[in-house]
Amino acid sequence: MFSRAFRVRSNTAIKGSDRRKLRTDVAAAFPNLSAEQLTEFIPNKEELNVIKIYCHKGEAVTVYMNNRNPILFEIEKALYPTVYTLWVYPDLLPAFSTWPPVLQKLAGGADLMLPGVVVPSSGLPQVERGTLCAVTLLGNRAPVAVAVATMSTAEMLAAGMKGKGFAVLHTYTDHLWEYGDKSCPPTLAPLVTDSAEKESAGDEEEMEGREPVISFSTDPLQHVDVGDLSLKERDGCAVLMGKEEPHENRAAETAGDASTEGRQEPEDNRTPQEQMDTLFNQCFFHALKCKVKKSDLPLLTSTFLRSHMFSCCPAGQQLDIKKSSYKKFSKFLQCMQQQKILQVKELNKGVESIVEVDWRHPDIKAFAVPEGFSSASTAQDSKSEDREQVYHAPEIIPLYGVSTKMIPLFQESGHRKGSILSSSEVRNIIINYVKTNELVDETNKNFVKVNAILCDCLLDKSEQDEISNLKWDDLFSRCLERLQPLHQVTFFGQEPIVRKGNIEPIDITIAQRSSNKKVTIIKNLELYGLDPQCVANTLQQKVQASATIMPVPGTKDRVQVQIQGNQIHHLAKMLLEEYQLPRKYIQGLEKAPKLGRKK
Repeated sequence: MFSRAFRVRSNTAIKGSDRRKLRTDVAAAFPNLSAEQLTEFIPNKEELNVIKIYCHKGEAVTVYMNNRNPILFEIEKALYPTVYTLWVYPDLLPAFSTWPPVLQKLAGGADLMLPGVVVPSSGLPQVERGTLCAVTLLGNRAPVAVAVATMSTAEMLAAGMKGKGFAVLHTYTDHLWEYGDKSCPPTLAPLVTDSAEKESAGDEEEMEGREPVISFSTDPLQHVDVGDLSLKERDGCAVLMGKEEPHENRAAETAGDASTEGRQEPEDNRTPQEQMDTLFNQCFFHALKCKVKKSDLPLLTSTFLRSHMFSCCPAGQQLDIKKSSYKKFSKFLQCMQQQKILQVKELNKGVESIVEVDWRHPDIKAFAVPEGFSSASTAQDSKSEDREQVYHAPEIIPLYGVSTKMIPLFQESGHRKGSILSSSEVRNIIINYVKTNELVDETNKNFVKVNAILCDCLLDKSEQDEISNLKWDDLFSRCLERLQPLHQVTFFGQEPIVRKGNIEPIDITIAQRSSNKKVTIIKNLELYGLDPQCVANTLQQKVQASATIMPVPGTKDRVQVQIQGNQIHHLAKMLLEEYQLPRKYIQGLEKAPKLGRKK
């Protein structure tokens, strides 16, 4: 449900009477909470907030926040705990264990299939169909997902542990988790049920002294999956990430096959994914140690990847975030931030920048520059890296949100206020509505008859008595005009970002200065993943004119590039040909000086 970004519609504080009602509802939903736990969970004085959100499919969800962390979410008057809550109360729900590689699939929106459920020696918890359950990883009792059982325990066993067992609602690392403080699961030892397991637990405690990240059972079938994990021992977060190997799906479905593969694979034989993780770490620390200076901050994360990390990649190798266990560069930086190596902030909406680096961090100080990279070449690379690195233009998709006035037209298709749609989805919804209500003009199929709903949604008051038919094109254009404009931007190596309104174009203007001198001013470069300082440096070298970075008047964090003379010709060539930006996203190219005829 929360595997994709959602939209926040409102955020209000919970007052006394509402707080008491919430406590009563929580007590009814989770009767095994004691009175002390209930008071601790829904405190009397600490700040509690309720947030109304809409998920990517249009579902309305209520989220309750405590200490900036989501603790509960409510769907159709049913309360569900978040992973933050389950880490405090791990025994709140009956728990089912799965293999660690399955977590990545669940976080991507998949449901939990029964072949991926580990059956302990003590047997599965007894649940009925529709029971709310927690999902844990083998070796750690801290839940990583909240799910609803699609069949009872008896039905699971009768089906031979095949088929879909749980409909997953929320997971660790999904967008609801990201709305909190992004902390990681604690390490909670599994419950010991018999003497054999007690001996196994004792062995694990000894192992914990040497490897404090997380412990696993010594049972051979369980221990083998350690080979399928990427355990970042130095990570404060101890994130478990499944390896996307050719047999990953089979490992998720059949635990026995996974264990066999694990036993056959040598421990020191790294997978391609592990190699890519190592390469990303190497280039990351190399870039911080040799490329980035304090004066470069704040630095766009996309520029850091493109202009600094790529240049630190050894010859014959190539960085590809999709082939790593992180999958997204933002998640890689998030893990580095949790280790307190750097700090990332969203200075402009949807555009993240590195604002602080701890160059005294032990990992940076201990990093040794690989052979083949000398300090002299590093200095030379830093001067020319902006020109050498390839800029990837962002993918920009216009979207539309259902406004209040348009609800009657879209509610038949199951959409509500705030539902986000593409233009093709809007078109299909309109076509289905017209055909379902038999509104196509029988005499001329190029026209659509205007019924009461179309009249209220698409016609102005002055038109309602005059227009009874609309052409298809007019119908579509009127509909799009009355929906809330949105746009989705996808930067290279980052997840898509949905913003309100239409994206602002790169604005190019010519201003007059003293002594009748002209300057070219460029704004909104950051919105397209372009570093203003890099653009200024490149332009300065191309036209041999002074270029500076200045704050945009009336803003706090945005800057503009100013370069002497009318440089629109050079700027147009750079933006359109080198950076491959569509012309429709550039405003002011018509102000280029007219080239005089040579005599």
